[in-house]
Amino acid sequence: MNTAIARVGDHDRAATADLLSHALAQGYFDLAEYDTRLQSAFAAQTTDDLRRVVADLPVEHLRRTDPRRAAAIRKAARASVRIHLTAYLAMVAIVLTVWLAVALTAGAWYFWPIWPILGGGIGLVGHSLPVRNHCRSR
Repeated sequence: MNTAIARVGDHDRAATADLLSHALAQGYFDLAEYDTRLQSAFAAQTTDDLRRVVADLPVEHLRRTDPRRAAAIRKAARASVRIHLTAYLAMVAIVLTVWLAVALTAGAWYFWPIWPILGGGIGLVGHSLPVRNHCRSR
């Protein structure tokens, strides 16, 4: 299918309108031009029509500087640390349970879980500090 004549839907028009609002907020054009472009975007029938509306704008720059995108990245990074912490705590509970079961049944009281706990803790800190610093710097 030729993409120049591909039909567009409401989602495509809304995404283009979103780009136009970011361009307006960043000063690429005034409110009158925004209104004209917005009307053209919602009247567009093909992908070629939508491309003409944003052809002179740095579209990739607008997408990269989208505050919602940055917020979503921060949210995903924080979620990854929470998942890592949950897995770490599960690992700690498992090794402590195994250690206690072995210690009670075999009388071997050497506290070997310290090594996986320390190793996993170092990995968790190595993951969480950069995420924390990145989220604070934004």
